[in-house]
Amino acid sequence: MNIYLVGGAVRDRLLGLPVKDRDWVVVGATPQEMIDQGFRPVGRDFPVFLHPQTHEEYALARTERKTGPGYTGFAFHAAPDVSLEEDLRRRDLTINAMAEHADGTLIDPFGGEADLRAGFLRHVSESFTEDPVRILRVARLAARYARQGFRVAHGTHRLMKQMVADGEVDALVAERVWTEMERALSEEHPRRFFEVLRACGALGRLMPELDALFGVPQPAHHHPEVDTGAHVLLVLERACELSADPRVRFAALVHDLGKAQTPRERLPAHHGHEARSVEQVQALADRLRIPRDYRELAVLVARYHSHCHRAAELRPAKILAVLEAVDVFRRPERFESFLLACQADALGRAGKQGEPYPQAERMRRAAAAARAVDAAPFADLPGPEVAKRLREARVEAISSLPS
Repeated sequence: MNIYLVGGAVRDRLLGLPVKDRDWVVVGATPQEMIDQGFRPVGRDFPVFLHPQTHEEYALARTERKTGPGYTGFAFHAAPDVSLEEDLRRRDLTINAMAEHADGTLIDPFGGEADLRAGFLRHVSESFTEDPVRILRVARLAARYARQGFRVAHGTHRLMKQMVADGEVDALVAERVWTEMERALSEEHPRRFFEVLRACGALGRLMPELDALFGVPQPAHHHPEVDTGAHVLLVLERACELSADPRVRFAALVHDLGKAQTPRERLPAHHGHEARSVEQVQALADRLRIPRDYRELAVLVARYHSHCHRAAELRPAKILAVLEAVDVFRRPERFESFLLACQADALGRAGKQGEPYPQAERMRRAAAAARAVDAAPFADLPGPEVAKRLREARVEAISSLPS
């Protein structure tokens, strides 16, 4: 029995990055031998075991063979005669197909270390095309290692385009797509995830609402970048600078989806795009089964971001209506997330990075004034009258704020 550290732990150690999770491959063992040594079996499709002390995953070396479409159609073979190189050959990228012996010796049969130095995301073999999830993983790693300048190798990009053309990505289930997207939104540079998907054609299949924004013009005096797709990627960048919360980043990314639905004769103006954006966000969230907290924030930003941008011009009653819609009195943390996404939108325009966004402070002061209103004087009034009088008092409090 020989045990090797494999995958991401080897890759990140060579990059000088923190190692978060460690995975191990066991060569030359049977399931019963693992159990006899105290390992606990957890794998359903192939033999995976948890170490009795560290609880890290140890998988028996295995090969795999594609038996059907999509990412679930695989047959696995795990046996003592499967070699380490055979196990590594089934992996997606060369930088993930390295192993380390207990004595620290690097086993690198496919040139992963050289690709790490060169900054290439390169497939191990043509079997890369058998699993469409690999397209999502490549895009996510491009987002993770954007700072290091990693790029998709030309041959791998070609295979990804072919997989899209062959309909492989159409077999991906919604939950898997969202899982990878959510993880990408938590990376340092998530815009690369969407750029890589768009370059190979997968974005149009997985997020057609977002893909449709590219090539849609906006008024140049408001948006020097003109292209709406370029704008939302800039907004995503600004959101990443303002917040590490993937919900804020997602809301920033999808806030303008309705602009792809603007009638051609009205371009480059997009009057009423907010309501159309809400519809598109909800359609996207339904299809990908996006969690409720992501959906709710994204809908609020899509519907009210223009209101926030015009905070200095809005009547106090309208400001209060926005505060109520965001549920600022019960969910102040969501109100802050809303403001961050709106700020990202305002700064996500060519030449606007780093500019002030006083509208956010205006909305915060309005929220504080509304919260400070004492409801006690209305306590003895009938229920509907209490709500009416409290709202009037809050509008008055917002009105009294200095402009």
